[in-house]
Amino acid sequence: MNVLRLRIRQTLVPALIALAGCATEAPLGPEQSVSLAAAPAADRGPDLGACDSLRAPEGSILAFHAYASGVQVYRWTEGAWVFSGPIATLYADAGGHGIVGTHFGGPTWKGNSGGFIVGELSKRCDVAPADIPWLLLNVVRNEGPGVFRGVTHIQRVNTAGGQFPTGSGFPGEVRNVPYTAEYYFYRAP
Repeated sequence: MNVLRLRIRQTLVPALIALAGCATEAPLGPEQSVSLAAAPAADRGPDLGACDSLRAPEGSILAFHAYASGVQVYRWTEGAWVFSGPIATLYADAGGHGIVGTHFGGPTWKGNSGGFIVGELSKRCDVAPADIPWLLLNVVRNEGPGVFRGVTHIQRVNTAGGQFPTGSGFPGEVRNVPYTAEYYFYRAP
């Protein structure tokens, strides 16, 4: 019974925190965007360091920022590990508070506000051998309302974990490799 209570708390508390944030009259999502041309340094997106090639197009507007925690899914196929896709929860802060959406194969990001986007790889930058690469993606499909409305580019940065499994597997074996990352979502000016 204690496990059930803990599971309910882990599920309901973040959802209630997210809903409490919606109770204010302040607009959420695209209305709170910041133009990168006039934004303070903290609102310009991540420090890309050696991965400067992943910068969003000039004049892009930072629309949304989320923290992801989940797994990269790999399947053993024909003698090698093959990437199947991510399964992750998107949070409002680095502490894992306030679930704001999900991330899954496609690659797709679905917001609790109702909309979703599908991305396509534009550029990548390898940062550390144990961590999945940082990415810049172009949005190729954008539907519905909410924080993703109008998003044209996505950065995946500050990754930890998620790389291909080591060693061999057996046909059809699936391995879920934990990872965390930050996602920055941009709109065109």
